[in-house]
Amino acid sequence: MTLEEFLADNHARVRADLADPNGSQPFEESVFTELVMQHMADIGMTADPAVCHYTAVVSRAKVKISGYAASDDGEELDLFVTLYSGADTLQAVPDGETERAAEVCLQFVRKCAEGKLAATMDESNDAYMLAFMIQEGYPTIQEIRIYVLTDRVAKAKNFKPREVAGKTIKLEVMDIERLHRHWSEGKPRDELAVNFEDIAGAALPCVYVPGEAADYDYALTVIPGEVLRHIYERYGARLLEANVRSFLTATGKVNRGIRDTLRADPEKFMAFNNGIVLVADEAHIRGTPDGGTRLIWLKGMQIVNGGQTTASIYFTMKRYPEVDLRKVRIPAKIIVLHGVDEATEEALIADISKYANSQNAVKQSDLHANKPYHIELERLSNTTYCPDGVGRWFYERAAGSYNTMLAREGTTPAKLKALKAAIPNSRKITKTDLAKYLNAWNEQPANVSAGSQKNFERFMEATTGNADDGTPPDATAFKRIIAKAIIYKAAQKLIRPLFPAFQANITTYTVSLVARRLGPHIDLDRIWQQQAIPASLERQITIWSGEVARVLNETSGGRMISEWAKRPECWNAVREVQYSRPLAGAPEAVS
Repeated sequence: MTLEEFLADNHARVRADLADPNGSQPFEESVFTELVMQHMADIGMTADPAVCHYTAVVSRAKVKISGYAASDDGEELDLFVTLYSGADTLQAVPDGETERAAEVCLQFVRKCAEGKLAATMDESNDAYMLAFMIQEGYPTIQEIRIYVLTDRVAKAKNFKPREVAGKTIKLEVMDIERLHRHWSEGKPRDELAVNFEDIAGAALPCVYVPGEAADYDYALTVIPGEVLRHIYERYGARLLEANVRSFLTATGKVNRGIRDTLRADPEKFMAFNNGIVLVADEAHIRGTPDGGTRLIWLKGMQIVNGGQTTASIYFTMKRYPEVDLRKVRIPAKIIVLHGVDEATEEALIADISKYANSQNAVKQSDLHANKPYHIELERLSNTTYCPDGVGRWFYERAAGSYNTMLAREGTTPAKLKALKAAIPNSRKITKTDLAKYLNAWNEQPANVSAGSQKNFERFMEATTGNADDGTPPDATAFKRIIAKAIIYKAAQKLIRPLFPAFQANITTYTVSLVARRLGPHIDLDRIWQQQAIPASLERQITIWSGEVARVLNETSGGRMISEWAKRPECWNAVREVQYSRPLAGAPEAVS
């Protein structure tokens, strides 16, 4: 797909989502913001994002924000500001315009840090929680990045970092060209290129074994601690996208041991640490006059084992700057992939994660995407047609597989148009979407409110338990899963325009309430047949959402509703309240 076609496709997705009765955003700019932020989250560039539009003038300074994403520990914050044109043809955006957009978002941060913004805002506004969080937690935030999102082509993809109240803030541009590069290359790790001559001052001595009869080449090397810290500082969680776990924080036994060794015995780190395992798409190896080999650079680098080691080095250095990383060396095993097909490559990376040495045993439940449960859902989505016999829902087991399918099967404009009509983006369900829809229906709204990744982990724990694989769904179960997705998406569409803030929490709790009070009677098979919820259920959701919003506010005890909603006690309080009786027309929605 060319850049021009990619632009047209994105605009079509924005318009389709806007027209979709189950769409989640009311304006084109908001839809585009959500699409781009979610893409960045899917590939590990940012945490779980939230659309949050706010613009104002504070102390004669214009401030604007379009969305944000914060790490669970509150130490990393990404802010997004959008420049959306909707133009049908490729257009350049002047660097001055993108830099000014970054500046108004920078002003948002500055006014929050100074304590001048939150006090001027309506507490019901989505951005109030963010402004308050920055104001109160600014001293503990370790990293702030501002991204300018645009559907135009920018010449500069980043700007010189700025200082705000003693913190360095990075400024980047995610334009349509950079988005296209992510999509067309098909691998989120493609932008991760590391030249060791540049960052280490010299190529790394290595042992290199060509894999003539295998799917990979093999190398062993030792990476200086400061080099690994620098790589993580530059790429962050994206470096660990193929890793089976996220960084488990320094409170765990193993990570605390890493921290203590770095502080007390850095020269012994290599003796105590098992090292890291990397995969890469390409490697440049150069021979030396004495017959040795040196590693010059890696492209498409990912850490598949050793994420804890890497992140612990980075965060220990941030918290204890006196640590001497010059004495630290980390053994590294490098697998250079031969460009086999995507499925084989994915299985190989999963097996490397499963079997490679690591300091914590990797549980089978960590390899979620390769569970039979998800594999079977993917198969069912590919073989189960909607009642019209043409359309299908798409289960995106692997990030980016929907776009891959469009590229693979939409080989002509006519075929691509027909494909998008049969399987529109609004019928795509990711693994985290699945967990959200089903946990809301299973009366777990606190888990859903905790964020997509945490909710997904808890969903998988409940789905597979201690069994090796869990129970894969059959065709009937798949159709009922889709019916629950239709209910959630319909509720989302109905609730969004009714409330100025916390729509996501209200939606989740309302769906859980509907499941609790009407669930046994709702005919999920009928909803699958109609691919929509009946009018009586729409009216019931609208009524109960108002009551749920009131209860969330009354029981929050002055806390942010979005934070209160994450606690199990919140659902305990919400579900015990007396609500209005179901509407007289409710039998329309039941069997």
